Amino acid sequence: MVYNEKLGEKIRMFREKHAITTDELAARAGIDAKLIEKIEKGELVPYLSPLIKLSRALGVRLGTFLDDQASEGPVVSKAGDMAESKRVRGIDNDTDADRTFYSLAVNKASRHMEPLIVELTYSEGEKTPLSSHEGEEFVYVLEGKIEVIYGKETHLLEAGESIYYDSVVEHDVRAAGVNAKILAVIHEPS
Repeated sequence: MVYNEKLGEKIRMFREKHAITTDELAARAGIDAKLIEKIEKGELVPYLSPLIKLSRALGVRLGTFLDDQASEGPVVSKAGDMAESKRVRGIDNDTDADRTFYSLAVNKASRHMEPLIVELTYSEGEKTPLSSHEGEEFVYVLEGKIEVIYGKETHLLEAGESIYYDSVVEHDVRAAGVNAKILAVIHEPS
């Protein structure tokens, strides 16, 4: 819960810095004010899409919410570091997550990409809402199989395959038949 509280404190700090209410931020970000309140109180691990929308509405990059101490030089993530990196949850709802995100560049200052390892848990009949936001995404399947919904298209990918797309088009990435692990890189325009 400590990370949830730090994340919530950062969001509240930026909101107060801009002298806006939770309702005003919700309107700017296009998300529910109650979700923002829960995130600010550290009551839930947020999904990636609301964090992206909040970062846009507050005029900061997504990494600002994930950073502890920024480094101007390169950031190296060693094999055992993933378990210690920051976690965010899936896409848009606040039910139990079927995916866990691990940031690989937590301490890199002024970055425009978010490299993540994402563990996807297969759930039969899974129907998470589609997400869209500015930027681009690259996904490489490390283990298992995934289904990528991109607009009206569906792409099935296995280990060793990848997809690169504009994330302004509604999309979702989910495990297909088995659990999966992917490398995802999200690019945020400046």
